[in-house]
Order: sequence, then C-alpha cells, then structure tokens
Amino acid sequence: MICITCPRGCALDVTVEDNKVIKVEGNSCARGVDYAIGEVTDPRRMVTTTVRVKGGIHPLVPVYTEKPIPKPQIFEFLAEARKIELTAPVKYGDVVMENVLGTGINVLASRNIPLKGKAS
Repeated sequence: MICITCPRGCALDVTVEDNKVIKVEGNSCARGVDYAIGEVTDPRRMVTTTVRVKGGIHPLVPVYTEKPIPKPQIFEFLAEARKIELTAPVKYGDVVMENVLGTGINVLASRNIPLKGKAS
C-alpha cells in the first residue's frame, strides 16, 4: 500500500497473519507503521456530503464528519444524511448530526446558509 500520511508517499510492504499486522517495511517514519496498522485493522475516512435546507438561499448545505468514520459505515451514514432537512439559517460549524451511527462523531455544516431574502 502507499502511505498517505506525508508527501513522501512511501510504498509499504505489509505482512498480515490472522488479520493482524506482523510487519511493515518501506516506511520512512513511524507514521507509516501507524497508517498501515490502521488501514488493515480499522480503516476510516473523512466524509463530506450535502444536506437539504428549507428556506435558505441555497437548497443544500455542505457537511463533513468532524473525524474519520469507519469505512464500512460510510454508505449507512450517507443514507441517514439524505433523510435530513434543515431549516435556514444554518451557520458554519452547526452540528447537523450528533453521534452519527453511535460512533461519537458529529457531522458539521461547512458554510453559512442564510434565509432566502436576507443578507448574511
């Protein structure tokens, strides 16, 4: 795998036995080992999407997870996000979803959406 924790992009050789990382080679720093272990044992990703907004100057607001969520839960999270409709105004940083899927991770608005007809 290619390590993405820094610009070097080290090519890592990872040895796995019984779903456990036994050895990581090719890393230039300790972060490569941590990255490889995380990718094998608990892969996570930051997720961005949009949520509907009623009465705003735009019909959608971009949102993001405040921390990476488990990769197997991404599609379930996106399905839940599609069910949400906020009411304007929406402020940058507003919590749109709290403790998404029981992960302890919140989903936040990433821009202001003022009421239609009002200046921000």
